[in-house]
Parts: sequence; structure tokens; C-alpha cells
Amino acid sequence: MKVSIIIAVYNEARTVAALLERVWAQPLAGAVKEIIIVESNSTDGSRDIVAEFAARRAAEPVSKVRVIYEEEPRGKGHAVRQGFAAASGDILLIQDADLEYDAADYPGLLKPIIEGRTAFVLGSRHLGKERWKIRRFAHRGLQAAFMNLGGILFHGFFNALYSTRLTDPTSMYKVFRADCLDGLNFTCDRFDFDFELLGKLIRAGFTPLEVPVSYKSRGFDEGKKIRICRDPGTWVLAIVKCRFTPVTAAKQRPAGVAYSEKPATRPSS
Repeated sequence: MKVSIIIAVYNEARTVAALLERVWAQPLAGAVKEIIIVESNSTDGSRDIVAEFAARRAAEPVSKVRVIYEEEPRGKGHAVRQGFAAASGDILLIQDADLEYDAADYPGLLKPIIEGRTAFVLGSRHLGKERWKIRRFAHRGLQAAFMNLGGILFHGFFNALYSTRLTDPTSMYKVFRADCLDGLNFTCDRFDFDFELLGKLIRAGFTPLEVPVSYKSRGFDEGKKIRICRDPGTWVLAIVKCRFTPVTAAKQRPAGVAYSEKPATRPSS
């Protein structure tokens, strides 16, 4: 069984090297690993770090690394969708390029799917040690409390609309059999893709099994990219739209896609 790990990278020079090494080193019992990195033309040197990692690992047969170099950033959702299209694994796993989540949780996330107990797993931060207080920013207690409260409200809204009782709909760790995407169509490009993906998988009949995962939040001064004044409105729209509009369309996962093995030249400003 093959696991495709999709990593979207944009301006994560402070963390991406360590993250890639951890993903590479993490053993997967009962499965082989495919690492698909989608680099969105970062301006902070992340692209060079990704290229160096891919070149260093190219001669090693243990894990396969594929890199898609986008010419411009079009959002996390767009990057993850590119990764889905390139994936050849039986199981898909989404991984951010920061260090908020721990790759050591992979075995626990994959086990229920490999054992055939479910097709879809969510890694819940709220089942772990931190429970609902997942945001802890140094010297920014009010901001952390505001975001924790916002999380509760969005989770409640999602659960009410989809008749679910999920503890962590916004978790980055969404892991599922690749065939769960068959017939589904995705259009969201930014962080609203998290709700679009979850909503459409649930509407397609794949209710997720939640397992606890570790989490260490980072603040906006450390690179967090969510925009408080921009993104929440798109989340509400995605939640409502995915609940009340058709989810099926032409198959989302083509047999193959073209991708570059070498970094593209960044367009001049």
C-alpha cells in the first residue's frame, strides 16, 4: 500500500527543511511513502530549500519525492489540489510545511485505514492534551482566546449544518483513501478548501473517524497565513455552499499530470 503525502509550501523557509526531514524519516508500517511537494514560488528561499531536498533524495530508492513548482502562489487549496492530481498512492495525507503538527502521528492516522476500519480519518487536536485551547501565543493571550472562541463557533456551525459531532473539522490532518475523491469536484483555492474537502467527503458518504494528534500553535509573527479580516467569510460560504449544492462532477483525479523536476525561474517583478 502506498501513502501519498501532499505538502503545500509557500514562504516557510524557517520550518520547511526540518519538516521535510521529519516526513522523510518517519516510518510507515505496512505502507510505502510518496512525498509530493507543491512549491508556490516563495519569496523567502523556500523554493531553493525544497529543490535541494529533492535533489539530495533523488538517488535514494526508499521514498519517492516529486516536486511541483508553481509559477505563482494561488493559495493552499489550489496547491493541495495539484498534489491530489499528481498523487499515485492508495491513501492521501495532507501535511502543512510548518511544524505545528507532528509527523510522528502518521502511524496512528493511517492505522484505521490500513486495517480497513474506515476510509477517512481526521487528526483531532481537541482529543489531545490541549483539548479546546489549541491556540497558545506567547504574549498574545487575548488573540489566542479570540481564535479559540472562533474555532468553537465555526466547529459548531459546521456540525449543525452537516449533522455531525466532530471535535476538530478544521484540523490539517485529513487522511483518506484516494478513491474517496472519485467523482468529486473542488474549486476553493485558499483555506476555505479545508471546509470544502471535508464537507464534500461527508456528503459523499465518508464520515471521518477522529484520532488524537499533537499540536503546537504558531503566531502570526511566526508565519501563520490565515487573515482574520478575509478568510472567515470564505469559510462560511464554503460550508454553506458544500452543504446545499451538488458535490459530484467529472473525476477529479486524472491518470497523470505534467510536473517539473526543476525549479522554474521566478518571474521578474
